[in-house]
Amino acid sequence: MDLDLPVKPSARTALERLIDYAGLFPPAQLAMAPALAEFAGIRSGPHAWMVGRFVVPASRVPELRRALGSRPAPALSVVLDVSRDPYRWFDEARTALASLANLRAHRDPIARVDALEIPLPSLLSQRETYDAAISQLGAMLSQAKLRDLPVYAEMPRTERWSDLVPGACAAATRARLSLKVRCGGVTADAFPSPEELAAFVIAAAREGVPFKATAGLHHPVRRLDPETGFTMHGFLNILVACALAVGRTNGAAVLEAIADEDAAAFAFEEDALTWRGRRFEAQEIAAVREHAFVGYGSCSVAEPVEDLTAMAVLPKPA
Repeated sequence: MDLDLPVKPSARTALERLIDYAGLFPPAQLAMAPALAEFAGIRSGPHAWMVGRFVVPASRVPELRRALGSRPAPALSVVLDVSRDPYRWFDEARTALASLANLRAHRDPIARVDALEIPLPSLLSQRETYDAAISQLGAMLSQAKLRDLPVYAEMPRTERWSDLVPGACAAATRARLSLKVRCGGVTADAFPSPEELAAFVIAAAREGVPFKATAGLHHPVRRLDPETGFTMHGFLNILVACALAVGRTNGAAVLEAIADEDAAAFAFEEDALTWRGRRFEAQEIAAVREHAFVGYGSCSVAEPVEDLTAMAVLPKPA
């Protein structure tokens, strides 16, 4: 339900359906029934317009069906919880995709699958790239007749990340896939550096690859989290960085935007987002959201709403 909150058009463009709800995943890691209840509460509240899909592991789709009972299924983003082991990945991914295709073919009411998120296998050697796995994934999707869905392939992060990302983005373009980037986790080493994230954003923009982010993006602007001691990336930082990268701005500016920890540097005017003297019109932001940074998964909606309210992007509750 949309309660027509007085939000500036530019902010509405930037934030609409930005968050896929991932309450089943760490750090919240709710049980199925509480996660569905929280999602239903969000979807009936004043910030429903900011939230898109319900994220669920493929292995838990039967559990989701049981928990829903006779209620209609929400739009789902299904994560294939397959092994990163390169010797097992292909067979596991093919089996999981065939199972999802079978649900859709039999018009199972749970099969409101709106997107897929698929981890790629680890590399066997220092000489390998992700090109072969991305190509294989494209072929498996065609075989399973799932090509109509947005599919986000996630590369494991390694010490070769910045070198491998450009080739992976080019391979994703050839395979007609989108990508997924992990921005954090439950340990400090799960957070990519600003340099790593900038390399990803620049390569994705160069190849025109849409991407989804996940993990660690609980706040609009990069900040040190006092509870964990982790410095967390911000989703407005990534949005601005993508706008700069799509506009072919130099890499130093993209990195500066990702690393910026000053919330006052980001502001929404009626029809534009501004950052440190740069202005991005609403139509530019709309293009970034459609073709570059399409959204992110988060187990928390309350935290981004609280921060955006503090920034006066969202109105204070009455």
